Parts: sequence; structure tokens; C-alpha cells
Amino acid sequence: CQVIVHDVNELTEKLFPIVEAMQKHFSAGLGTYYSDSIFFLSVAMHRIMPKEITRIIQVDLDLKYKTNIRDLFDEFDNFPEGAVIGIAREMQPVYRHTFWQYRRENPQTKVGEPPPDGLPGFNSGVLLLNLEAMRQSKLYNQLLEPTMVQKLTEKYHFKGHLGDQDFFTMVGMEHPELFHVLDCTWNRQLCTWWRDHGYSDVFDQYFQCEGEVKIYHGNCNTPIPED
Repeated sequence: CQVIVHDVNELTEKLFPIVEAMQKHFSAGLGTYYSDSIFFLSVAMHRIMPKEITRIIQVDLDLKYKTNIRDLFDEFDNFPEGAVIGIAREMQPVYRHTFWQYRRENPQTKVGEPPPDGLPGFNSGVLLLNLEAMRQSKLYNQLLEPTMVQKLTEKYHFKGHLGDQDFFTMVGMEHPELFHVLDCTWNRQLCTWWRDHGYSDVFDQYFQCEGEVKIYHGNCNTPIPED
């Protein structure tokens, strides 16, 4: 087993020029903080990792594994043609909230609607990054350009604070074909913040998840069930 440790400062130095433009749209802070770049690592991982690394799983720290992480690697084989990233849906109505203006102007939209037919957005707690596909996808790399980021944020009236997750969510509204949607059991989020903040009537439509959980995600400091 080989372990390689990467210097955060070195990564940030490479990342910053690539993601600087999107930070003002998807960061919690006001303006663009150099240190915030690390929250966009997954977005440009294909640009800063050595070419010989072709696939990466990136995960949050607040996870509990109920199965072998190696099984998650098999999901790479299920990517449809053109998909570059594997990611699970967001399990709270956070993007129903974020896209309120776009939804008001487009009452028939699926944007922000719950599954199975809606587009609830993504959660970046568990990410499968096919770096080779990301490098080769002309479309994906075009979407990283500042002009494209600006165009999409204006179209969707989007202002977020969740870093890479916001970028993937917005891009997924426009180009769902870039993503392989992981089953909710691979990223069973436990946070219920939005249930108590104005969305109790629709909350369970986003939060439900059938099947045996493979990875629990204790987001927003939610306790993870004991075995």
C-alpha cells in the first residue's frame, strides 16, 4: 500500500488561478480568499494531479463506512459515456431554496424539485472523479472558464456558499450528462437542518433513501448511528 501526502499550500497555489473566478459565486466569505481555493479541489483535480493518476475517490471526513470502499470503485464501471464525475443527490431542499428566483420565473422547472423526477442538486461528500475523462471532456473544461461560470450563475440567479458542491449542482442543471448519479446509499446524509427552517412540508421527499446504507454522512455535525 503506497501513501502519498500532498502539501496543501502547493495544491492551493496550482488551484487558485483555475478556480478564482468561481469562488465569488460559491464561497461563504465575501470576495475571493486564496485559502478558500481548497474547497474547489475536486473541480480542477484533473489539472493538478499527475497524468498517471486516472481515477480518484474524494470523500469528506464525517463519513462512516458500512461496506468496503473498494466496492465504490466499481461504480466507475457504471459511468455512461460522457460522464466525468460520480456524485449522489443532495438529500435536503437546500437547492430548492437557493434557486428560488429561477424557480419563480420558471414555474414548470425541475430545478430544485425532489427525486425521482426533479433535480435536487448534488452533495459532494462522496465523489468519484474520473480524471482521465475530465481531462478529455471538452465540455467540462469549457465550463471551468470564467465566462461560462458567469453565464450560468446569471441564468440561474445562483449565489451559493458550499464550494465545489455548488458548482457541480449548477452545472448538473445545465448538463446532467456529465454526471453519474450515485445511489443515495453511497452518501446517506443525516443532516435535517432544512426540516426546521421552512421546508417541513416537502422535506421527506428529499430525505428518504431506500436500501441498505453503505456510507453514512454525518453532515452539519449530525451524530452517526452506532452499529
